[in-house]
Amino acid sequence: MNEFSADDAAFMARALQLAERGLWTTHPNPRVGCVLVRDGAVVGEGWHERAGGPHAEVMALRMAGEGARGSTAYVTLEPCCHHGRTPPCSEALVAAGITRVVAAMEDPNPLVAGKGLATLRDAGLAASSGLMGTAAEALNRGFCQRMRSGRPFLFSKLAMSLDGRTALASGESRWITGAAARQEVHRLRAASSAVLTGIGTALADDPALTVRLPGIEVERQPARVLVDSSLRLPTTAQMLLQPGQTVLIAAESADAARADALRAAGAEVLLLPADASCRVDFAHLPTALGRLGYNEVMVEAGPTLNGALLKAGLVDEWIVYLAPLVLGDEGRGLFHLPGIERMTDRIDLRLIESRQVGQDLRLRFGRVG
Repeated sequence: MNEFSADDAAFMARALQLAERGLWTTHPNPRVGCVLVRDGAVVGEGWHERAGGPHAEVMALRMAGEGARGSTAYVTLEPCCHHGRTPPCSEALVAAGITRVVAAMEDPNPLVAGKGLATLRDAGLAASSGLMGTAAEALNRGFCQRMRSGRPFLFSKLAMSLDGRTALASGESRWITGAAARQEVHRLRAASSAVLTGIGTALADDPALTVRLPGIEVERQPARVLVDSSLRLPTTAQMLLQPGQTVLIAAESADAARADALRAAGAEVLLLPADASCRVDFAHLPTALGRLGYNEVMVEAGPTLNGALLKAGLVDEWIVYLAPLVLGDEGRGLFHLPGIERMTDRIDLRLIESRQVGQDLRLRFGRVG
């Protein structure tokens, strides 16, 4: 069993802080931070800034220079041991003369999965993992889930009034929540690989689904993913005019000419098997999103798509902003869920967290079991 000191914990906490700096930019890679310490003093720090760029360990080694020799490396994820877009970090640590490596957790990527630590041990380094692993996993929950199961972490953002309405009967919904909650939603978008919505929302609102934060230039826009079984999206839709990737998920029976027209307008069209109603079979949706390399997918949709996802049990987490206002009996609800007639038919969720955001209450729910 590994025994870690209070100093070890303090340096790993710093590495986790560094890793968080890549929250918006590392997709599809994990967020990783690294701290190099010799004789109790930090000699190098680094974090993975973006896919294709140097990993956290390399950035820390560059800062440390010759000071890295004889030091301990604290890294939030097991150093890689395979050649990808960059050389293996395990080799770089050995070459730099690092004597000890402490990883918060093993890398769930099957290409690594303990092999990086084994490589370090074979080279004579003391290598261990498990220090603040829960925090490291939470930072990369989508990456870890995709590596283990092939599907991303799906979470849905919802906003509702005190009486459970998401919009007036006319569809008007701007704005239910306050400015603080709306800005937080944009930060959630920025940290997501993709934003998922349905054709009903796209036709009604023509959303851009981009990250917009005052005074902040966003380096990477999340992909926009639209469930559009029959390819009804207009070729002039706002989401097709934005920077980044727009993916339309349609049923295999969708019209080929429509698919060609939307591809010409800038969309990627992904065809999935259909259900008995000729709509996309949601059973195939999570693995399709995983194959696209998405780690965390944020759902911003209306009651139809949210109801279907809830019924299918595909959403890992629900984030609900409850606003202190009332919209009345004719307003639209959170979920379209026909068929619930008895209490035994209900769908239970578990409350994970509640906190205030501006004047709104933010509730976070997970699946039961």
